[in-house]
Amino acid sequence: MNKIIKLQDLGTKDFKDTWDYQEQIFKDILDTKIKNRREDAGLATDNHFLFVEHPHVYTLGKSGDMSNLLLSEEQLTQKGATFYKINRGGDITYHGPGQIVGYPILDLDNFFTDIHKYLRFLEEMIILTLEEYGLKAERSPGETGVWLDVGTPFARKICALGVRASRWVTMHGFALNVNADLGYFDNIIPCGIRGKAVTSLHVELGVKKVNETDVKEKLLKHFKALFEAEFV
Repeated sequence: MNKIIKLQDLGTKDFKDTWDYQEQIFKDILDTKIKNRREDAGLATDNHFLFVEHPHVYTLGKSGDMSNLLLSEEQLTQKGATFYKINRGGDITYHGPGQIVGYPILDLDNFFTDIHKYLRFLEEMIILTLEEYGLKAERSPGETGVWLDVGTPFARKICALGVRASRWVTMHGFALNVNADLGYFDNIIPCGIRGKAVTSLHVELGVKKVNETDVKEKLLKHFKALFEAEFV
């Protein structure tokens, strides 16, 4: 079992270019697994973790409802945003500047073969990171992602999750609002959930800007502990 994870910070990168890059890594891992099964090759499969920040973009998961996008194509252009239907689970979400997006592309055969546990670990990584900033973040029953003030009229989502998995290989991941412009969420019904707000770490802390490098370091620390992994 290979628990070494190759870490890359892609900086600011177009969503489609990053998606294509994910797909290539995903395919390479699957090809290795298929070769192992056919030829008993005994090759180790790689694991990857990508950090990225996307220009303004809306993405709709394979089970999503198009009506949750509240903009026309012309309005998207006016706002400098793009839109893609993609192959992850979940409904519609937004990515943009000030948001830390993480794409773990893992062979779960190297860790544990349980997608439910995988999602809970991603949520736990976020919860533990936000705890370091003095915030009590939680899961919301029946809704993926990480929330604040669950069970109250003030419930608000701070991190969205959406993954794809095949033969225990994962792709896509999480999007944590750190210094995000929340106005862009007004153009969608986030994750198809009506009547609940979205928030960002800088808003919750009442500061102009949070150091995103520090947030990434905390995320990786908790990911490493949860998955008993090493980053290179």
